[in-house]
Amino acid sequence: MSADVKALIRAKALELGFSDVGFARAQGLAQWKADLDAYLAEGRHGTMDWMAETAARRADPQILWPEARSVIVLGTNYAPAGDALKLTRMPERGNISVYARNRDYHDLLKRRLKALGRWMAETWDCQLKVFVDTAPVMEKPLAAQTALGWRGRHTNIVSRRFGSWLFLGEVFTTLEIAPDLPEADHCGSCRACVDACPTQALDGEGRIDARRCISYLTIESKAPVPEDLRPGLGNRLYGCDDCMAACPWNKFAPPTTERDFLPRVELTAPKLADLVLLDEEGFREVFTASPVKRAGYERFMAGVLMAIANGGQVGLLNEAERRQNDLSPLIRDAARWAVLLLRGQDPGKL
Repeated sequence: MSADVKALIRAKALELGFSDVGFARAQGLAQWKADLDAYLAEGRHGTMDWMAETAARRADPQILWPEARSVIVLGTNYAPAGDALKLTRMPERGNISVYARNRDYHDLLKRRLKALGRWMAETWDCQLKVFVDTAPVMEKPLAAQTALGWRGRHTNIVSRRFGSWLFLGEVFTTLEIAPDLPEADHCGSCRACVDACPTQALDGEGRIDARRCISYLTIESKAPVPEDLRPGLGNRLYGCDDCMAACPWNKFAPPTTERDFLPRVELTAPKLADLVLLDEEGFREVFTASPVKRAGYERFMAGVLMAIANGGQVGLLNEAERRQNDLSPLIRDAARWAVLLLRGQDPGKL
């Protein structure tokens, strides 16, 4: 289709609140499958079995939906105002990833994608499907095929306009739309993101080992965090922004003005002393409509206990001791570890 169609779609997307738009063919590259196969074969996906179960569809948009001809990749800026890592240096506080300090972004993006899709269907009588993160779509490789940005060494998309702070969503369509020329890789020799990772989850070649990634450990994994990685978590309770925040391209990113992405007051700098007192009902109330609920109460509370220990919060020793009798094995394990550290003992030697 003509450049005018791309311009119309871009204008409508920006009108709906998206920050940037890219266009790609609905085709996977052979390298995507090779990289995914290697990732799975080496076990770097950890316990995310769904990645292996959907590998074929994930590696090629044509397998996911054979009628698709083009993919429109939508980026939405969620850059924070100020220092994204400020809370990680405040041991009495809990740090929640920037993207999870308010409402779940999936809901907002899905509404906007559907609105864009309805407009496209009415305008060109085309078929389409919309996706936000939860479907087997390799959204980062797709985005890197557009003018939206390139994949940094932290594996995420980097934009010259928005740095590392872009949520992604996709519209698969039967429309034939001329693809973009991909944005060039502008990382150069920079390794800031690799060096910033607290648990050395990045290898410097654009590959990540989820089993060492704090986001995986605090959100996806169902098992206790390996004890040798627990100190690296610091006070990170849900997700991690270190590799993202380290990217020099973030200096160009304007802070988001999207109300749903601005931090709620109670999640701006939550005290560990308050969080450790939450029961399950309190957890659900505090994190209503928040992505944090995905982790679940038990994993979150285990994270609070590890943060208390990592920050040397000896004033909360009694709370950690009390949690040693919790019904949850996950919480009991974290409490035992925390109590030993707060007492000055080495958990690894007992």
